[in-house]
Order: sequence, then C-alpha cells, then structure tokens
Amino acid sequence: MTAFAPDSLVLNRKLPLWYQVSQSLRASILGRTPDAALRLPTEEQLAAHYGVSVLTMRQALKELEAEGLISRHRRRGTFIEPGARRGAPRRLLGSIDAIVAQQSGELTTILGHGPTPVPGDLVEHFPDTDEVITYRRLRSDGESGEPTNWAENAVRPEVAAGIDLADLERWPMTKVLRDAVGVRISKITDTVEARLADPETAGLLQVPLLSPILHYTGVTYDREGRVVDVARIRYRGDRFSFSVTVDAH
Repeated sequence: MTAFAPDSLVLNRKLPLWYQVSQSLRASILGRTPDAALRLPTEEQLAAHYGVSVLTMRQALKELEAEGLISRHRRRGTFIEPGARRGAPRRLLGSIDAIVAQQSGELTTILGHGPTPVPGDLVEHFPDTDEVITYRRLRSDGESGEPTNWAENAVRPEVAAGIDLADLERWPMTKVLRDAVGVRISKITDTVEARLADPETAGLLQVPLLSPILHYTGVTYDREGRVVDVARIRYRGDRFSFSVTVDAH
C-alpha cells in the first residue's frame, strides 16, 4: 500500500464479506495517526489486500461513503474525510472487527489503572480469581475535544500483564488484547441498555445529572471459554445510537 495501509483481516465466511471489510477499514481510518495520508489505495489494491473481489470492495466503500468517512472522486480517487464525525450509530453484526471499529477513532485519556477486588456483579465472570486489573479511560472527539464516552475494563490479571498503556491510548481494548497481547478471542457478548447518568458519569461526559446515557457491556471470551475482559462503557445518549443487523442466511 502506498497511500494508506489498513490493518489485515481474517475473514469469517459466516458473515457478509463487504460488511467485515467495511468495519475493518473503518477501524483503520478512525485509528489512523494525525499525520497519516488521506488518500486511500485504489479499489483494486484494497481488494487484493483483503482478498476479496472488486465488487465486494466497492460495496464496502459505499458503506463508508454513506457514513461520511470517505469521499470518492472520479479520476482523482478515494479520500478520507478529515472532518468525519466519529459519533455515528454503532452497528452490531457478530464480528470482532466490528467491535474494534465501534470503539475506534477517538482520543483516549487513561484515567487510572490497577488491581481491584472483583466487583460483586462480575464474580460470575471471574469465579477463579479474587482480583482483576481495572482500566478506566475517557474518550473524546478527535476534533472538538468533547467527551463522548468513558470505559471501565476489568481484565484477568495474567492477561493484563501483557498490556502496554501506550497501546491503550492508541487502540481499543479489543484490538490490544487480540493483536498486541495475543489473546485468541472466541466471542464477545454485547448488551446495551438505557440508563441515567450518575454523578461520576455526568461529570466525565459533561452532561446533566440523570440525563439519558447508553450503557454498553461487552464480555470477551478466549478459545478456552474463559472471560478475559469485561468492558463497561457509558455513551452520551445525545451522540450515539446502536443498531443491530440480522443476517438471514
């Protein structure tokens, strides 16, 4: 790749290829460094990179264009929109790369980390340990600096030993676990529910107390069936929505 190098992707044949490619490319776009090139490779180059047809690649790019992340110009090429808004709806379709994509593209500030007793509501996920390593992070819009969500991750201690905080400032936890630590993720279960902002959340997200927020819980399992991470993320209700697509095939 000459202009922009997206992450690699292991395709899951049970999900639409265009969707997986669009989510992987979305994560790469939103997770790029500030000085990264804005011009994307050609459709042919991207299709070869992901190992899909040009038609599949074209459909994936159409999805990103509809979201406002890229713009396509005849004879000039395809470009990342520098002012693309990060607060688009989160789409859930059972792909690890979709989870990475929905967590990407924002500035991350580490609020704190360290060992803590397993919270009472997480004991069922960590029955064989009394302690987890907790990471607290605040995410903000990359352009306006406006806080958009804050995350609290409870990670199994032996897994947390391989986490570099510098990676967490750049990448979502799911990507760090999979690509940096080497966890073989088997599945992630997602739960989204409406709640009211408590004093801590209201202060961090700069919203009125008891205003509506979206509370996301993601439980990550490894290939042995152990829970390695439980993420609890509070999203501003005025900035985010979640949509779920059900594949009938």
